[in-house]
Amino acid sequence: MTVETTPILLDIRQDVALLTAALMDINSVSGNEAALADAVESALRTIPGLQLVRDGDAIIARTELGRPERVILAGHLDTVPLPTVEGSLGTVPATWESGVPGTGTLYGRGATDMKGGVAVQLALAATMFDGGAEPGKDVTFVFYDHEEVEAVKSGLGRLVRNHGHLLEGDFAILLEPTDGTVEGGCNGTSRFEATTVGEAAHSARAWMGSNAIHAAAPILSRLASYEPRTVNVDGLDYRESLNAVKINGGTAGNVIPDRCVVEINYRFAPDKTPDQAEAHVRELLDGFDVVRTDAAAGARPGLNHPAAASFVAAVGAEPKPKYGWTDVARFSELGVPAVNFGPGDPLLAHKDNEHVDADAIRECLRALRSWLADEVE
Repeated sequence: MTVETTPILLDIRQDVALLTAALMDINSVSGNEAALADAVESALRTIPGLQLVRDGDAIIARTELGRPERVILAGHLDTVPLPTVEGSLGTVPATWESGVPGTGTLYGRGATDMKGGVAVQLALAATMFDGGAEPGKDVTFVFYDHEEVEAVKSGLGRLVRNHGHLLEGDFAILLEPTDGTVEGGCNGTSRFEATTVGEAAHSARAWMGSNAIHAAAPILSRLASYEPRTVNVDGLDYRESLNAVKINGGTAGNVIPDRCVVEINYRFAPDKTPDQAEAHVRELLDGFDVVRTDAAAGARPGLNHPAAASFVAAVGAEPKPKYGWTDVARFSELGVPAVNFGPGDPLLAHKDNEHVDADAIRECLRALRSWLADEVE
């Protein structure tokens, strides 16, 4: 027998910092987003003028006014797992450092990545039709699951496959944490395995074998001496990185290892395709057995688009590159220029003391509301 549960009620018209805390209080570690998705869906259904589609634990909410342009605001509902260190502040439920809700610093899982951004989305949706004025541009809100895990589980990827036509637009903003600064595009990422093969032998008679771990030394040497490049793409400088991130080899303490695998991660500027990035790695590691195991293209900044330029001007800060991979790349693949913009320091994401300042969330909402007022009313 299926047991129905009552969705948690969210007041999406309350102060956006308090709304952030309410979202954080709903545990939504990847794979456990259902309760939060239910709460978000229920809240959105109270807003007249929005057309909703639910797919698993992902939601698309759209205005359908027939306007000539459409803006997309997107954010993921899931978080990484809770801290395992006893006494960590970055857990669930959220806590206010000041002890006064809505004042000062908010601690807890998802504070920066990215329930502050989701709260801003909901607050914008809640007030979009206030005052009797319909927006002059159509707006699409996207909330999705499974961002913090392997790409094959991505809720946004599933939405692209199942409802791609609903994700068409002229400009997209992903509300990932950027400290309130526009971050254009993102680096691409790829993973490789470089394998060396030896011959097993008893370690007391090592000369009878061939040590595969020792044979991997030149791989590590080339990576250690590699000089990462900084590549200017459409006016933004993207710093690359190429690193060994894992090494595996050996079977026992008295056996010469006959196989060693070095896992490598290459973060490459968005001027390259994954195939071009692979060619670069193969050139560096010429002579070794290299296999690409994963790859995701980056995204060019797209700041030359009129909507992006107007948004950068409204925010007022100099735009920066996004060094990490984000879902702006998925929108880029759809032909939609996209940027990252959200509250919170991205360097705090996933940390045991994850936190965000209440005023940073309010400022993000103010900037977006001001831009949307100029652009869509």
